Amino acid sequence: MEYQNTLQFAQSLDEQDPLKEFQQQFLVPKHNGKDAIYLCGNSLGLQPITARQYVNAQFSNWQNLAIEGFFEGDDPWLNYHQQLTGTLAGIVGAKKEEVSVMNSLTVNLHLLMVSFYIPTNKRFKILVEGGAFPSDQYAFASQARFHGFDPKEAIIEVFPREGESTLRTEDIVQQINTHADELALVLFGGINYYTGQFYDLPAISKAGHAAGAYVGFDLAHAAGNVMLKLHDWDIDFATWCSYKYMNSGPGGISGIFVHEMHFGNKALQRFEGWWGNRLDNRFLMAPQFDPEIGAAGWQLSTIPVMLLALHKASLDIFEQAGFATLRGKSESLTGYLEFLINGINHEEDEELFKIITPQNKEERGCQLSIVCKRNAKAIFNFLTANGVIGDWREPNVIRLSPVPLYNSFTQVFEAGRVLAAAARDWRSETRG
Repeated sequence: MEYQNTLQFAQSLDEQDPLKEFQQQFLVPKHNGKDAIYLCGNSLGLQPITARQYVNAQFSNWQNLAIEGFFEGDDPWLNYHQQLTGTLAGIVGAKKEEVSVMNSLTVNLHLLMVSFYIPTNKRFKILVEGGAFPSDQYAFASQARFHGFDPKEAIIEVFPREGESTLRTEDIVQQINTHADELALVLFGGINYYTGQFYDLPAISKAGHAAGAYVGFDLAHAAGNVMLKLHDWDIDFATWCSYKYMNSGPGGISGIFVHEMHFGNKALQRFEGWWGNRLDNRFLMAPQFDPEIGAAGWQLSTIPVMLLALHKASLDIFEQAGFATLRGKSESLTGYLEFLINGINHEEDEELFKIITPQNKEERGCQLSIVCKRNAKAIFNFLTANGVIGDWREPNVIRLSPVPLYNSFTQVFEAGRVLAAAARDWRSETRG
């Protein structure tokens, strides 16, 4: 697409947008009485208008049915989570039985590592991305210590080459091969939270398995953002949150994927809970755990219906929109923002803004991570003061993520205009 830096061009793209009506299905924060330009879906998605309705319906069921709400009414709670797994499976590229909805992200990461981090004296190392999100780093280290290993010896971090911001797939594979005899687990993020790089998941999975390790992914920044094929890529397990690109509320419920190749593995350990027991004999209250077939067998506790209702409100919108259509718009939206940012740099032949997210659309999702080379925090504050909501990462990175469900090309154009004004302000100040 030949982008143009004009309002008319942006408006013409919005007119052609098959998803343009979906923007009206979300509640947007206000700035000076008008809708803000919200480009922070990488941290927290917007609230669907239907979210309150979905939760209120469950409040009514609780009021009118009480305990019978598990078995009666339009949405019996006993199987409520099964209404979500089909849509989720489509979003992450899985079979329905390979997906379950439960707990929160880091809880699920620990639970899955119970099953898939099985260290021995020889194979005990975990290969991870350097600079993973802190919660992941804490989980890796604590799991290593729990098994009696020093995290400094057990955890192998793969960092970008000197002078580069993102990882090369060949370097990840090389590190897997180098440590093949010692690896118990390869556990990466799907998309790096800081740079926005979408890793080559199938290549990592193939290399990890060839080395004899299990392979899993934290998809917090990938699920609902990029096309995934977890089943076809033979990934062993994955987990994700729902409050970023899947718009299911702050601290929203998490999801997991377990490949069907592991369903019959009786030797695979897991922490057990009543809700993971087979439904057909769950109420016999037997002392012996009998796991449900599929990812549902990793469930622990009674489902939090209100959180599921919030999640369902958003997933129903995904179902209506179609994920392939969403991804197509996402690529164009982010490409337009990239074009506008590069145009600001070209105004005076100076790279004030350096995008460290990969240029290749196959290696990124919505997010662009922008290094501000000068006056970074002041520029970020200028954006906020002018109604553009992104987020800040130390020491000098602004993350902006145009989300296809609720962002428009006109909003991206306006965000580019505000960023250009911030750059002009800085330049005029420095020149006195």
